[in-house]
This record gives sequence, C-alpha cells and structure tokens, in this order.
Amino acid sequence: MSCCLPNSAATRAATRAAERSYPGLVGNRLSLRHRLTASTHRLDAAELESDVEKMPCAKMRDITAGDTAVVGGRVRSVRFTPTANVPVLEAELFDGTDSMHLVWLGRRRIAGIEPGRKLLARGRIGEHNGHPAIYNPWYELK
Repeated sequence: MSCCLPNSAATRAATRAAERSYPGLVGNRLSLRHRLTASTHRLDAAELESDVEKMPCAKMRDITAGDTAVVGGRVRSVRFTPTANVPVLEAELFDGTDSMHLVWLGRRRIAGIEPGRKLLARGRIGEHNGHPAIYNPWYELK
C-alpha cells in the first residue's frame, strides 16, 4: 500500500504543475472553477474547439496565407454586399481559436450558409479586407 502513495503524490504534483502552466485547464478540459467563472464566449469557444478537433481539418491559428487548407467551425455571421460589378457573399467561420472569412463572388445567397451552422471549407488561404479568407471555397455542411 505504501508503494502506491509516492505515485499518487507524484500524480498530484504533476497535475498541480500542469494547472500552473495552463491556468484553468485540467487535462483537456476546463477546471470547475474556470467553468463557473469564465464568460459564456470563452466557454463556447472551448466547446467549439473540442468539437472541431474531431473534424478532419486544421486549426485556423496554425494556417498561413498561401496555404491550401481544410478548415472547420461554426458560421458566426453572413453578410451580403451588393456592388456595381459583382455581388459578394461573406461568411465568418470560427473554430474556437481564430476566425476566417469565406467569400463567394457572384452569389447573393447560399442555402444552408447561415449563422450557427457548422461546416468544413477547403481552399487557398488569402486575404479579404485585412482578414484571412478563402475565396469561393469548396464547403460541406455538418
């Protein structure tokens, strides 16, 4: 029985060290104290991040301009911008770590692309109005 005590003490010490290095995290989950005191936006982002980790895609914070990537997340907002030449439909996709704009040129509306909807998008990462974006992405609704 005494042989188990040093292991459990070592385990507790390792857990305390992990809590100090990543405040609010215990393993892959937020601690109870952090879940009770964190904002709803932070809790939603953490939940969404864990959902996106199960999808076959890269995290947006790890992607750079010029890469071809598959990203996944939840649509935060959809905006249609009518212009004189080409209409632009823009959706903001959030994966819990960062956001990216999905831009469709020549489209006024796309069925299924609406706030709150989860999707996967694939394409080359570029820039749109100073934000990372994918133009005319291939997408799959989840």
